Amino acid sequence: MRVCVVGLGIQGKKRKAIAGRDVVATVDPVAPDVEYKQIESVPLEDYDAALVCTPDQAKLDILRYLLANNKHVLVEKPLLAEDESELRELLELARRTGTTCYTAYNHRFEPHIAHLKQTLSSGALGQIYLARFFYGNGTALDVKRSVWRDAGIGVASDIGSHLLDMALFLFGDVDPQFTVWSFDCLENRACDHVLFGSRASKPVIEFETTLLSWRNTFTADVYGELGSAHVNCLCKWGPSAYTVRKRIFPSGRPTEEVEVIESADPTWALEYEHFKRLCLTGEGNIENDIWINSVLKDIARQVGEGVL
Repeated sequence: MRVCVVGLGIQGKKRKAIAGRDVVATVDPVAPDVEYKQIESVPLEDYDAALVCTPDQAKLDILRYLLANNKHVLVEKPLLAEDESELRELLELARRTGTTCYTAYNHRFEPHIAHLKQTLSSGALGQIYLARFFYGNGTALDVKRSVWRDAGIGVASDIGSHLLDMALFLFGDVDPQFTVWSFDCLENRACDHVLFGSRASKPVIEFETTLLSWRNTFTADVYGELGSAHVNCLCKWGPSAYTVRKRIFPSGRPTEEVEVIESADPTWALEYEHFKRLCLTGEGNIENDIWINSVLKDIARQVGEGVL
């Protein structure tokens, strides 16, 4: 498959490295050493798909152009719109042209997140009561120095969208009623710490994410009637541990199985191969984007901000 990388910032450079020989063109209005300044300048006969790694505000117009011209698209998360109809327009355009529009949420391919999904699907934990996630990094100053990232609802959309997608991946049909419990702008103009969740969902879901965790940290804790499962750390920050505990009735110290992985981040390459397979069928995930966008818009409404 011949791909064009649109946007050659941090994410675009990662995508370009993973796609390797598939890359036939790069596009960026300001970056040096690219072949084109605008996607419209790339001859349509030269490529089959595009990896869109641009600022959020530029994505919708670029996606409309690509899908209308029968090009498959992988776009960096989140895919947001102030008006949901714009996302539904993309969905109908992709269906009409038989093209794939796939928003990248690479943590679905994290080994221990995949293991957690398998554990849940097996029913080993019984009825799931509570799921609690924390995702923190120390990028507050990087975001503040960015010309476009320190805006909207900040980390609530940037990393919060990852957590919302994870809930869809792990639990399927999740109630979209989420409540903001804490929304803080501690170092940044936009939110750099947020705590939110859903008590309407089954399981109860609690999310916390921040740009002020000086040691990058990820934890997932899922509690069920028969036991619990725990992810501690992502592979990119490794080592990453996955623990499954079996409940002892009526009470007592549970039995425990622990698996530890220490490896480079495999998620980008796995996701790119997944995208290429989707392109064979025209399958995409814009329905997930519509759900995530609706939750983030409601969070923005609760805190009196715009989603973008």
